Amino acid sequence: MSKKTASRLVSSFAELPKLLSALVASRPDDDDARFSPEIEHMRDEGSASEITQGDVQDVYGELTVTDAFAASFGDPLPLTIIEAGEEAGEHYMPEPLAAQAECGGIIASIFDLFADTRLDPLAPDIAWGFVNSFHFVTGKLARREGDLERIILDMSRRMDASEVFTSELEQKQLECQSIAEQRKCIGEMCDYATAMYNSYTNSAWIPAKGSKPAYVSTASQIAAMDFLRARAEKRRDAHNPQGPCVVVSGPAVWHDWKIIWDRLTLIHQRIPNMVLITTGQRKGVDAIAAAWAAANGVPHVAYSLEGFGRGNGRGFRRNEKINELEEIVEAILCEGTGIQDDLYDKFNPPVGRRIPTHVILKRDQCPDVPIKKARRLATPRRRAA
Repeated sequence: MSKKTASRLVSSFAELPKLLSALVASRPDDDDARFSPEIEHMRDEGSASEITQGDVQDVYGELTVTDAFAASFGDPLPLTIIEAGEEAGEHYMPEPLAAQAECGGIIASIFDLFADTRLDPLAPDIAWGFVNSFHFVTGKLARREGDLERIILDMSRRMDASEVFTSELEQKQLECQSIAEQRKCIGEMCDYATAMYNSYTNSAWIPAKGSKPAYVSTASQIAAMDFLRARAEKRRDAHNPQGPCVVVSGPAVWHDWKIIWDRLTLIHQRIPNMVLITTGQRKGVDAIAAAWAAANGVPHVAYSLEGFGRGNGRGFRRNEKINELEEIVEAILCEGTGIQDDLYDKFNPPVGRRIPTHVILKRDQCPDVPIKKARRLATPRRRAA
């Protein structure tokens, strides 16, 4: 059950069949002037006047809405709870097409507005904040979902078969499912806005903190336990990607992104189900590798320094944790500091497991050309009259 939202070209989805019918009816006879195969099929099957609102929604949904959006917005719960304490009811979901278009349009509008103005350098920072808003709300919903999970778990352990208790347990479970649905939808919007940010900035969006993932007596209690078990498995899958790991590490100052992307692409061709591991810096080699992972749909785990104590030794303690991963099959280390030297020694010990390591030296980079100079070189000069 999705809410019918207004289009920017027509006032409602109900008017789209009339618009499409007029377009199909007025189609030129030129063979080169054709609509999409889906719309041409609709035209061949019957007259343009027979195109219905459902036909338009099906065509637009198939052509423009991603599978993730269709899965999140297309099949909502029959009953949901919007706010804690409210009664369950039937509530609309946003139209998938509108949700995808608007969350991407927010990012695009910022860059279009600031383009070729004195605010142009600020566009990535403002757009980052919009993506972070989706990310923040997703995390907030996840925490509420976790709190409800603990309440349901505590209730399911109590051996109370009364009707009042069973009804309360079912209410809490429905509330948890409703929040899980909200979290999934906002998360999909966050992912799409992130993809738009990556496209406009040619760099990966990275959050400021955290990651970008018994038998009982009554039937309702059994359902609750099954629900919690299934939910826990989904959470583990999101935060524990499975597959051979490829480690990338290097300094915070590194300009040649292409040499890293090319090497990762070659590895990805050999290991399609790889998981990227980086040392979590927001710039330099780690940021370049994170951008590659985002562009190629590869799971990325960032081992930042958070949680490894204080002092100069925390980087080496992080290296130890990375080296403990048995799934590591390959590594790319760019010449940098003692952190990269320590990782190389751990991956290539005199005795024991050795990990194939690609070493890229600073002198292997292509010459650094400043962005403004590169634009000037790429712009053809006008010949004097």
